[in-house]
Amino acid sequence: MRFVRASGAGGQNVNKVSSAVELRFDIAGSPSLPEPLRARLLARRDRRLTDAGVLVIDAQRFRTWDRNRRDARERLAAFIAAGLSVPKRRIETKPTRGSQLRRLEGKRERSEIKRGRGTRSWD
Repeated sequence: MRFVRASGAGGQNVNKVSSAVELRFDIAGSPSLPEPLRARLLARRDRRLTDAGVLVIDAQRFRTWDRNRRDARERLAAFIAAGLSVPKRRIETKPTRGSQLRRLEGKRERSEIKRGRGTRSWD
């Protein structure tokens, strides 16, 4: 965790005080994360993840170090919690006979509509 200057409005205070927090958490190298969780977190398409597997969270919503530090930790916990739920495997099913017939009937109707367009010179 390191403190950096926050961007945006804030007057003189924002130019003097480094109140924003940049939290870096090495997901790829963390021994405290189980392997399946680590793989799920690294597989996420998140712009905060670097190519080296480091999660970078910038917290600058608040004006104080303490609130921004707490905010960064909460966002890290939420990111990890989102990876805890294991996605359910999809069970492949076959289309029902009725749905197959409806699809083919729709294709036949569309074909008739298209066949009726324009003029044919060979008729």
